[in-house]
Amino acid sequence: MKKLDCICIVDDDEIFTFLLKKTLMKLDICNEITIYTNGQIAIDSLKHLINTSQILPDLILLDINMPILDGWTFLDEYVKIKDRITKQIAIYIASSSISIGDINKAKDHTEVVDFLVKPINIDTLLNISSPLRINEI
Repeated sequence: MKKLDCICIVDDDEIFTFLLKKTLMKLDICNEITIYTNGQIAIDSLKHLINTSQILPDLILLDINMPILDGWTFLDEYVKIKDRITKQIAIYIASSSISIGDINKAKDHTEVVDFLVKPINIDTLLNISSPLRINEI
């Protein structure tokens, strides 16, 4: 299977992002991993990548509760720029929340593929990345 170009992690939890990055590197499923500590930095980066025709992420793992711009507001901003995005980006909510309200809210966003409860295990990472890698062969 071909590697993903880029996986983007949008999360302010340094321990989670450190461990997730190490796991993704060990799995060797992508060429690049970018980490943003809040939704504002992530959405600004996406806009920059779009404007400069650079490689966009194949997969975004998005936390809900972050400072400055949370995951829900990131999704609202993403919808505004979605028509300028030239590839399919799979967005997964990655949260420690087990709130039915949060899970249902994620289902209401057509941009969200699924809601993953932290911690995310290796099998889950392989499962969510496999269809994306197969599609790029």
